[in-house]
Amino acid sequence: MIKLGQRNSLTATRNAAAGMYLADKKGEEVLLPNKYVPKSLKVGELLDVFVYNDSEDRPVATTLVPLIELGEIAHLTVKEITSFGAFMDWGMEKDLLVPVKEQLEPMKENHSYLVHLYLDELTQRLVGSTKIKKFLSNETLSFKAGDAVEGVIFDDTPLGYLVVVNHKFMGMLYHNEVYHKVKIGDNIQAYVKKVKDNKELDLSLQKIGFKHVDDSTEIVLNHIKQNKGFLNLGDSSSPGEIQARLNMSKKVFKKAIGILYKQKKIRIEPEGVYLTKSDKPFTKGPRENFTTKKSF
Repeated sequence: MIKLGQRNSLTATRNAAAGMYLADKKGEEVLLPNKYVPKSLKVGELLDVFVYNDSEDRPVATTLVPLIELGEIAHLTVKEITSFGAFMDWGMEKDLLVPVKEQLEPMKENHSYLVHLYLDELTQRLVGSTKIKKFLSNETLSFKAGDAVEGVIFDDTPLGYLVVVNHKFMGMLYHNEVYHKVKIGDNIQAYVKKVKDNKELDLSLQKIGFKHVDDSTEIVLNHIKQNKGFLNLGDSSSPGEIQARLNMSKKVFKKAIGILYKQKKIRIEPEGVYLTKSDKPFTKGPRENFTTKKSF
């Protein structure tokens, strides 16, 4: 079956005055207009195309690449506002309609919005919506802690950022666990922190557990190397300063420093942290308590 709103790999079956007809394995056909037919295309050859509705709402194929496909969300720009909706630029000849009833807030011309592309079952037309949340459901999710996921931030709440996960689920990034600037519309790589009994999904921008600490250790070490072997952060540094400079919490920073100290890659001084020199012996001193647990 030819899939509307998606890319299809179809076979060229016959020439026509308007273009080339392409078919799927079951023989269902769709027209590829002349302007999109590659000069080298011959009957019997496969071609990857995107299928959508033309200006008369007939399925038509194109070799143009859309900015969004069925079930996805993407930032799209409003080209025109009408009494019944907003027309968005999505890379196709025919603009994508976001009806008034599908607008979370009134849209403005030349402004960009996060849009979800869906198929209206009644009209069989591809339509956009900025009411992202209603298309998400966690009923069928099967993630476990530590799983890597792809996400798009679509809302900022008092508790944290709401994220579309893998185009169909919803997750939460808590504000107090985000250590660098993010904004609505950002595409992110995230990790499942916890799947709650009620199917709510907690996310993290850092890997979970020791994998996160290992990554953070590398970040700290590289930062020291890039700054001529010295990092002027330590136990007395504020969590905010560490977050601003290294994009990690003070707790994780102290764990990373502890690992580097045990590996004899650094020495700790009152003014900060230094790389050790291979030709100089490393001796433990009273400042080793830098890595001891304490509240901050």
